[in-house]
Amino acid sequence: MPAARRTVRAAGLPVAADAPARLRVGIIGAGRVGAVLGAALSAAGHDVVAASGLSAASAERAARLLPGVPLLPADQVVAAADLVVLAVPDDTLAGLVAGLAETGAWRAGQLTFHTSGAHGLAVLAPAERAGVLPLALHPAMTFTGAPEDADRLVGCPFGVTSSPAYRAVAETLVLEMGGEPFFVAEADRTLYHAALVTGANHLVTLVAEAADLLRTAGVAEPGRILTPLLTAALDNGLRRGDRGLTGPVSRGDVGTVGRHLETLAERAPASVAAYVAMARRTTERALDAGRLKRHEGAPLLDLLATSRDEAGSL
Repeated sequence: MPAARRTVRAAGLPVAADAPARLRVGIIGAGRVGAVLGAALSAAGHDVVAASGLSAASAERAARLLPGVPLLPADQVVAAADLVVLAVPDDTLAGLVAGLAETGAWRAGQLTFHTSGAHGLAVLAPAERAGVLPLALHPAMTFTGAPEDADRLVGCPFGVTSSPAYRAVAETLVLEMGGEPFFVAEADRTLYHAALVTGANHLVTLVAEAADLLRTAGVAEPGRILTPLLTAALDNGLRRGDRGLTGPVSRGDVGTVGRHLETLAERAPASVAAYVAMARRTTERALDAGRLKRHEGAPLLDLLATSRDEAGSL
């Protein structure tokens, strides 16, 4: 890292001022996130010494982003590393950390961080009891396994959770990877992650759903229609919040919404429940923001409640 480059070392390890690789890094989970972060840490001057990954895709990704780095079992990765990056699915993280503790793999003085947005520091307690410095560093970015993933780290926000004593270490690691750290309290970690899932993952579903409906309506290239519209809508939402809302719900056009529901029930019945849920939440937000008066929103909510009940009885 340039002028902001700082010294980061595992507790008890000497600082090698002249050595570009200051930490031996092990990556557990050389998937879409782990391999990219490993490559970023390598570019920052650390030495990625080992990685683990079970799938053929992980092996291919490691070969491309971490050339020459051996793929080893998780306990051997930990044994080789000063900094252990845990980039595994949320539901397997706790078992992995505890299992490594039970086998005595962790050692005092190591650093470890996981990349899970849903978890904070509690999941790392077994490693911390063994003397490991625990950090939670979550890149608020979507990774697809494509070559451009590495570029997405530049300026990427990282949700950081750490004890106050280790916050500088966490922030330095994020900066070295090209990211921008911001703090998330332990108690807020799950809500923070739910917010990102609502915004990013559900957005992909909404876009794909809209594209499918356009194809059903005979539009051959949905992307050409949706790109300018959704780009403008996203910009409006980010800059103006609920004030950026447009469309029939924001106008109280209950007749239009009713016709949408009738047509969806006939031609795309699997889409009815999602439309009802989103239209209801949009109506509630429009009411709360003053975009709709109560007498305008009430008929919409009644219609949507009836449609939800009818969809549920099918």
